[in-house]
Amino acid sequence: MGTDDFSLSALRRDFHRFPELGFRESRTKAKIAKFLRGHGLEVHEGAGVVGVLRSGEGNRAIGLRADMDALPIHEASHHAYPSETPGVMHACGHDGHMAMLLGAARALAADPGFSGTVVFIFQPNEEHGLGAQAMLKEGVLERFPVEEIYAMHNLPGAPVGQVSTRPGLICSSESLFEITIRGQGGHASMPQASCDSITVGAELVLALQTIVSRKLPPGAGAVVSVTEFQTDGQRNVLAGTVTLKGDVRARSPEDRNSVEKFMRQIADGVATAHGVAVNVDFSTEFIETINAEGPAEAVLRAARHAGLDIRSDRQPMSFSEDFAHFAAAVPGCFLLLGNGETGAHGQPLHSDDYDFNDDVLPIGVAFWRQLVRDRLPIQKDEGR
Repeated sequence: MGTDDFSLSALRRDFHRFPELGFRESRTKAKIAKFLRGHGLEVHEGAGVVGVLRSGEGNRAIGLRADMDALPIHEASHHAYPSETPGVMHACGHDGHMAMLLGAARALAADPGFSGTVVFIFQPNEEHGLGAQAMLKEGVLERFPVEEIYAMHNLPGAPVGQVSTRPGLICSSESLFEITIRGQGGHASMPQASCDSITVGAELVLALQTIVSRKLPPGAGAVVSVTEFQTDGQRNVLAGTVTLKGDVRARSPEDRNSVEKFMRQIADGVATAHGVAVNVDFSTEFIETINAEGPAEAVLRAARHAGLDIRSDRQPMSFSEDFAHFAAAVPGCFLLLGNGETGAHGQPLHSDDYDFNDDVLPIGVAFWRQLVRDRLPIQKDEGR
């Protein structure tokens, strides 16, 4: 495969037309592996795809990561390359993330300008917070050890090509909860003979909001959302069982643990008050994403060297990112790259009419290339 066989936009749009859900990215993985091999990289396939590029005599290594999976959303876009898989679309820009990292691999393979090893990591199932852990469990960092690791995500609403990040917390954690209430169903005309779980559940929904408003410090940045309310009631049958499901975002492990503690206390209290049984399941797939200071400074420096607009005061994002598990294992940095402020490029992530901005593709490639050359510089005495 020659270096001109694919334009970046054609590559990105092909990914967009054929989206695949987490841990089902078979076509996507095959295309990535073929592309990397075609440009001379060493390729390893497992849960994800890893490409290794070595140049010069340097013994340092850095990792660059992109996500591959799409979302279970039916696309409403009207462009020329909509998803051909009903109910699945790239609504988060992972198609663009892959294309930019592949473009960087192609550019660096053709004209390295660095000394050391670059490990290109293409990760599955980011959207459910399971892909990074799957690759780590396989031993990706033991097989391909790196000193630093980096990941990029597009940001709708930000100017095209603007690079923003910060040291420390950059993305919140996400925890999922499920609360099951078991009372006593009965006839809707005789509530006194039953224990209506819907009433208990409604009280619990409201009570859970006091965790953020009354039990955590102002400005903590935590969010508690009940997103599903399921019952076994009918038009004239009081519900005996109610299940509440929801989502928690937190900006520190301490706040995350506090939310869980208060949730269990409130659920137990409401259950006791109404004489029902309650069970609370609380699980965390996405931990907080923490940027190391050195890599965060390296990102901003590389963006300046590449002539890009930067924002070094980016406030922590409320969304969560699976890259957190990589950044917990190796010092790393997660950065945002502006996708544009208007049209489909400015639509929110995960919306059915969002689209990655192809104008951002060469900017992302230029940034990755600059970062690699900054972090793995050629020494003056090399090659003598």
